[in-house]
Parts: sequence; structure tokens; C-alpha cells
Amino acid sequence: MALAPFQRASDFVPEGLDFSKWSTLEPLYRELIDRELHCVRCLEALIMDRSELDAAASEAMSTLEIAMTCNTGDERATAAYAEFMAKVKPELNRAAFALNRKIASAPQARDLDPARYGVLLRGIRASVELFREENVTIEARLSELDQEYTRISGAMVVEFAGQTLPLSSLVKFAEDQDRSVRQAAFLAGAERRAADADALNALFEQMIPLRQQMARNAGCPSFADYMFKAKHRFDYTPEHCHAFARGVAEHVTPLLRERMEARRRSLDIETLRPWDALVDVHGRPPLRPFQTADQLMTGVGRMIRRMDPKLGALFDALQDDSGHDRPRCLDLDARPGKAPGGYLAFRERLRLPFIFMNAAGVHRDVDILLHEAGHALHALLTRNEPLLAYRTEVPVEFAEVASTAMELLGHDTYDEFYAPADARRASTTHIETLLGRMAAVAVGDQFQHRLYAKPGIDRHGLGELWLELMHRYGPGFDWSGHEHLERVEWHRILHFFGLPFYFIEYGFAQVAALQIWLSAKRDRAGAIKRYTEALSLGGSRPLPELFAAAGVPFDFGPDQIGRIMNEVRRELAAMD
Repeated sequence: MALAPFQRASDFVPEGLDFSKWSTLEPLYRELIDRELHCVRCLEALIMDRSELDAAASEAMSTLEIAMTCNTGDERATAAYAEFMAKVKPELNRAAFALNRKIASAPQARDLDPARYGVLLRGIRASVELFREENVTIEARLSELDQEYTRISGAMVVEFAGQTLPLSSLVKFAEDQDRSVRQAAFLAGAERRAADADALNALFEQMIPLRQQMARNAGCPSFADYMFKAKHRFDYTPEHCHAFARGVAEHVTPLLRERMEARRRSLDIETLRPWDALVDVHGRPPLRPFQTADQLMTGVGRMIRRMDPKLGALFDALQDDSGHDRPRCLDLDARPGKAPGGYLAFRERLRLPFIFMNAAGVHRDVDILLHEAGHALHALLTRNEPLLAYRTEVPVEFAEVASTAMELLGHDTYDEFYAPADARRASTTHIETLLGRMAAVAVGDQFQHRLYAKPGIDRHGLGELWLELMHRYGPGFDWSGHEHLERVEWHRILHFFGLPFYFIEYGFAQVAALQIWLSAKRDRAGAIKRYTEALSLGGSRPLPELFAAAGVPFDFGPDQIGRIMNEVRRELAAMD
């Protein structure tokens, strides 16, 4: 099926131009910056024209990033993305500031409908307050360093089981019943990452002072304060992050460690090692839900159609490449040279999302595709929203609700891949994985709060900080004999390098998504209806209102987490 056509906000931006070039974009941005405003309708027209131009520039950047991450060995693609980030992105930042200042200071802004434009204006004014010209150059340098991280990570392969494999493919061996195979695969990946530890440490050691300088330039007492303003975190403070971490320490980590201790006993081993986390404790063969990426795509499509026909139709449209009149929307298979991880990119001129992942044929891939599908469906549900900001600047805390809740709501349709017993097994595995993710969020978020609060922290200090936090919040694996590998495990977290302080959002979203899932246990149709309606709001409402629309409170403290974990404990007992 085809996606329904959408109405552009304006016809200001010409078709068929190369928007990856500043020479194309600059005259259009200059016209907007210099445009005279005589009435509130003039300001609304400026906002709509700016939205379409920003969409064209955003899509150009996304297209280049997609090409680069799909093949990190393509020197032309890498060079094109690097050139955009070095030459065009800084100019876009300057133009954005000029337009933000023009809109925020316009007398007509007082007459804009606050119900429609209030969230937009709040964000624009915060961006104006934070912008500093000297930070444009720093941001460009940080982008170069992050791209080098992507290049180094994408080039990591190992020789294992007679094959040359990207590290993402080693996960299939984590479920092997032969413990020696699991250990060998795990250590092969960890040692390969550690081989580049010096290079990655050197990159990060360059990033820390640059980020701290950005904060000083903007008059912020710390980089954490700078990022809270930059991310428009109007509705919570660092104390809310620390409260989440306390909730994890008090309620999530104990349950997670209970599950891990039960795993150790079932496996009849002295200590639980990190390579023992995924193997089936009853000796059953690993779940292998599919063999090809196409099978994964079609199976997840069936899951979503059963979940909700409207959502299923939208996902089907992403798979439909008939006619080849549009760029592809999914790249799912793992291969050498492909960047690690998974993401959802937005092509905002076409209003088409793009799902990127590295499928290895394991159960985790089903959950990852459901996760990215949640993001894609969120984008498609807001496809007719004329304001780019309300399509792409959805608070990440709620954008991750879209994806994480989609994973959980998929439990009832795991039988598209599995027999009933294996479907229950997949659900149990997923809930335990989610507990682990909540612990990982506490570690990752506190890691960043702590490291940026301690000027001059070096690579040794970073390793020690990582160990301290893992021992406080983590699952309690025994790394004896491999502490040097555990000390650099933080290098796996791409957010630290390219998306600083983008971590707590996952934790808040997991708290909300668990509540949507538990609500669906009682009233599936009602929970999915509220979920879909909330996604359709995009970023047009403040964060607490988006959570309320989905039927969950904006509360991530220890008491709320404790209540949720009590219910999760009961659900796990029923699955066992």
C-alpha cells in the first residue's frame, strides 16, 4: 500500500535542488532572515516557510548520514557527510539562531495562539538564550570526533567460527549451550573493542574539555546545565534523574539480581559471568526467529497488524518499495563495514522515516525492529503536522515511549515467530532485558553527571567511575580476570560520544512503557488507543501532557518505580 499524501506547510522551498550545499540553502535562509513582518499572519507565514526549509536541510543531512552509516568504508559517502557537518551544519546553526531571534523578538509573537505555538515559542526562546557564535566551531569539531568514533566502531570485525564477523553478529553465540563458545565469542568482541581503547579514550579526552568550554561560553555552571537547556528539559531537573537512579537501586537492581541469581542456580555454576546472561537455563536451543532480514520484516509487520490495523497499515507502507519511486525505508541486515547499532532517521522533506539496524537472526532483533518501528510509526502518525518542530522535536523522553511500549505490546503476538512455550520464553527474556536496560540507564546517566562534574577526569578515572556505577546498579556479573575489559565497556555506548546526556530519556520512557503494557493487560484496546492518540500529538504539547494522554503519570521516582516493579514481579512469576 502507499502512504496517503500530505499537505506541505508552504510552497516556499523549490523542488529538485541540492540542499546539501550551503550555496543552495543560503539565499533561502537570507530571504527569511531579511523578511519584513507587518502582522501576525506574516509571522505565521515565516514560521511555516522556515519549517519547510529546515525540513529540506534536515533531509539532506539525514540522507548523507544514512549513506555513511550503511557503508562506513565508502570514502565518498564519508567525505560527503563530513563536508556537510564541517561546512553546512555550522551555517545552519547560525541561520537557526538568526531566525529564532527574529521570531522570539517579533512584537507579533505576542499575538500568536498560545495553544498552537506555545511549545514552539518556549523552545525557540530557550535556544536564543543559549546560542553563542563561538560554540558553532566547537560543535563542528565535536561532530568530526564523533564521526571518527563511528568510523572506528564500524571497522571492528573479528575472525570467529571460521568467519569474518562484525561485532554485532557475535550476539548469536551468546545463547550457545556450550559455555566455552559463549565465553570465546564474548571475549573476542570485548578484546576487539579494547584493542581500540587508546584511540577511543583519546577521542573522548578531546571531547570533554570542548563540551565544558561550550558550557562556559554560554554562561552555564556545568555541561550538565548546558545540556538540560539545550535539550529543552523544561519539565524536570537533574534531581529527577538522581531520583530515578535511587528508584533503580532500591527496586530494579534487586529484582534484576534475583533473576540473575536464579539463573546462576539453574545453570549450576559457581558465579555468573557476562557471557552467561542470555543462554537458556533449561538447555533449550537458542530462539532463532528468522533467517533473513525479509523474514524479520514481514513477521514484525504481521505482529503490528494484529496489534492495531491502523498501525499495521502504516508499517506495511514502509515495506512497499514497488515502483522504486522513493528511497528505501529499511536497512536491516548486518554486514561488515556497516555502522553498529540501530536508529531511526527522518527524511523530513519526503516525510519518510528510515529504519537502520544490524539483524543477526536472534530474538533481540525482533525487539529492536519493534522498537525502531515504534519510532517510525510515531513519525508517520504526525506526517500531516505542518510544523517541523512538532514532528521532529518530540521530547525524547516521550519519543522513547513510542518505541519501548511497542516492544512490550508485541508480546501477545510473538507467536508470529514462535510456538506458545517459546513465545512465553521470549516475553520473560524481554522483561529481564528491560530490567537490565533500566539499570544501564542509571549507570549511563549517572556516569555522565559524575564525569562532567569532575574537571580533568582522565581515562583511568573514567574506567574506575564506570566500575563503581556498574557495581552499584548493574546485574552483578563476575568479571574476575577480565577487569581490564570491563573498565572500557563504556566505549560501547555511542551516546557518550555523539549524543551526550541522551540517556535518561530511555529510563523515563521505560517506566512509562511498562505502565502502558500493564494497562494493556487489563484493557488492551483502550491502552493501544491512548498510546496511538498520544503519539499523534507529536511534540505539540508539554511533556507531562503527552504522558497524561498516554494514560501514565509523569513520575519516575522510587515510590512509583517500586509500585511498577511489584506488578512486574507478579507478571514474571506467571511467565515462569
